[in-house]
Amino acid sequence: MERSEYIFGIRAVIEAIDAGKQIDKIFIKKDLQGELVGELFELIKSHHIVTQRVPIERINKITRKNHQGVVAILSAVTYYSLDNIVPQLYEDGLLPFVVVLDGITDVRNFGAIARTCECVGANAIVIPERGSVSVNADAVKTSAGALHHIPVCRERNVVSAVRFLKDNGYQIVAASEKAEINYTQADYTTPIALVMGAEDVGISPEVIKLCDTFVSIPMFGNISSLNVSVAAGVMMYEVVRQRLAADMEVI
Repeated sequence: MERSEYIFGIRAVIEAIDAGKQIDKIFIKKDLQGELVGELFELIKSHHIVTQRVPIERINKITRKNHQGVVAILSAVTYYSLDNIVPQLYEDGLLPFVVVLDGITDVRNFGAIARTCECVGANAIVIPERGSVSVNADAVKTSAGALHHIPVCRERNVVSAVRFLKDNGYQIVAASEKAEINYTQADYTTPIALVMGAEDVGISPEVIKLCDTFVSIPMFGNISSLNVSVAAGVMMYEVVRQRLAADMEVI
């Protein structure tokens, strides 16, 4: 990990939060206590920063310097809020297209999906704070720099985020191998939120309940599913194909 990607030491992390640094995650040694640690936790709570209590060995793998049991991993991008993105897209007269990633943890898959999102002109990527990939330098590299060009909204709760999109007129489309509708048969000429789930567990049941349309990509070989980044690419380009065929602005 490059030195520029992290800040270590209790006071240094407190100062970074106060300075408005974009922090992806903070690792804190188990059972670490003290007045200064209490001050740090107050800041963490007020800024909704993802935190993990970990063994000292985990922190030592990041740095052997005087970390005092605290290391903050800096985000490689500036996060956006759906509360701001959604109304802005409508104000700009755009036909919204948002990709929601529910539980994607592999940085290579995430980077590949982000790269395709940028290429097709998707307006934003939504990920949850917890149980999701970190948007770090590796993710940016895998995306070929696309993550510097497309807004990433890291929301506290993916269910609430999907509900917000639904309430604002988005059709929530879920890719599922169990769906009976071929992905080319759905209508993508409305505001769309495309939901992709993790390869091992799929889309969470709470999000499934909010989805309007379920589609599948046909399989003809012996392997029952595509890599999630490939499946996302197939789905996204169908959105583009339909909107171009309808003589609509893609972005």
